[in-house]
Amino acid sequence: MKRREVTLAMTTVVVLPHIAFAATKEESQAEVRKAAQDALAAVYKVAPSARKAAESAAGYAAFSNFGMKILVAGSGAGKGIAVNNKTQATTYMKMAELQAGLGFGVKKFQLLFIFETEQALNTFVNSGWEIGAQATASAKAGDKGAAYQGAVSVSPGVWLYQVTGNSLALELTAKGTKYYKDSELN
Repeated sequence: MKRREVTLAMTTVVVLPHIAFAATKEESQAEVRKAAQDALAAVYKVAPSARKAAESAAGYAAFSNFGMKILVAGSGAGKGIAVNNKTQATTYMKMAELQAGLGFGVKKFQLLFIFETEQALNTFVNSGWEIGAQATASAKAGDKGAAYQGAVSVSPGVWLYQVTGNSLALELTAKGTKYYKDSELN
């Protein structure tokens, strides 16, 4: 009896990923666009000024992410899109995160990057982007503060909104995070 249960469990582990990955490229793209739209809606709900910031910027990237931390190690994964507002080009992206340190928990969060310049957007999209240290900055930078209320500057010309649950995050979980093009969906 136990042998049958083990065999069934092993078969499920091997077969399920193949069933889950059977979606077409278009279906996968639609799923990522939906996750990005959900991320935008979550950010706009708690930071309404983010909508104007995203629309008036050179571009933006929206991600829906899931992270887990157990004892001394943690990881996260997510997908999203980067949009060039000038050309309306959409690039499908992935996100991977590694954390070290004591903790336990599971967290779903949404991110919205605002790129003030096309150069900042292009660097993010074409070169990938890594955040290796804790990102901390003021949410107000001169006359730009009103446009980016609730966001933090993570790089020159790049602002980040992070939503966990129904509120803006008080801390950024961008340590050890890599953003890169999804080669299967572009």
